Amino acid sequence: MTSLNMIDIKGLNSYYKGRQVLFDVRFSIPGRQVTVIMGRSGCGKTTLLRHLIGLKPTAPGQIFIEGNDLGKFSGESMEAYRRRIGVLFQSGALFNSLSVSQNIAVPLKVHTRLPDETIGIMTLIKLNLVGLSDFGDYMPSQLSGGMRKRAGLARALAMDPEILFVDEPSSGLDPITAAGLDDLILELRDTLRMTIIVVTHELESAFKIADQMVVMDHGRLLASGTPEEIRNNRDETVVRFLEREADEQQAGTEKYLNRLLSR
Repeated sequence: MTSLNMIDIKGLNSYYKGRQVLFDVRFSIPGRQVTVIMGRSGCGKTTLLRHLIGLKPTAPGQIFIEGNDLGKFSGESMEAYRRRIGVLFQSGALFNSLSVSQNIAVPLKVHTRLPDETIGIMTLIKLNLVGLSDFGDYMPSQLSGGMRKRAGLARALAMDPEILFVDEPSSGLDPITAAGLDDLILELRDTLRMTIIVVTHELESAFKIADQMVVMDHGRLLASGTPEEIRNNRDETVVRFLEREADEQQAGTEKYLNRLLSR
C-alpha cells in the first residue's frame, strides 16, 4: 500500500480512563505543507498530537505514515519513526541546567555516534537557522519567551526531521514575536521542504501559515480544507468558533498595543 500523503488518519478513536475523547477522526496530511489543527481548549487537538508523535498508543488501522500502519509498528519501527520527526512543545521544554547549545545537542548525542566536533558544528547550524547564533552559551533562564521557543525549535530540528510537530507556537508571546515565529515556520517549509503540523488556537497565525486547516470540537472533526474553504465554511459551529477567536485575538492585540503606548 502506498500513500500520496505523509500521514493518513482513518477513523481515529481515543479514550482516557474509559471515556472516549476522539470520535472517528478522519483526514490526511500532505507532505511538504503546513497543516494547522485548530480548536478551543479541550477539543481533542492535543490528544490527536500525542497519537501522531507516538506518545499515546494507537490501535491498528487508524493512522498510517506513508502507508505504514502506526498501530502495528514494532519497537524498532517506532524508534525509526521518532528519528524522522521533531517536536516543539508548547513551553519549549528546554533543560534548565543546560545551555542553549547543550540543549540542541541532546538529540544528536542520544541518537547518533557523531564526534563532539561534528555535533558542535550541527548545533551552530541550527542556532543560525532560528536566529540565535549569538546565544548558544546562554542558559534558558536568560532568554525571552520568544527566544526559548526558537531554541526549542532548534532542538526539534537537530536531527533534520522530515516531519515537524509544533504545539501552540504563539502561546504566551506578544503579537510581534508570534509573527516572527510564523515567518520562521514558513521559511522551514519552503527551504527545508518539511511536512509541518501545527496545533494552535491563534486564528491570525493559522490563516497566515496554513496550506491546510483542520477544525475540531469536542473530539470530533468539524471541517478540513484550505484556509479559504475554512473561512467560507457555513457550518454554524465553525462560524461561531472563527468569530469568537477573532474577537478574542483582536482584544488581545489592543491590550498589547495599549500597554506599549502607556510605557
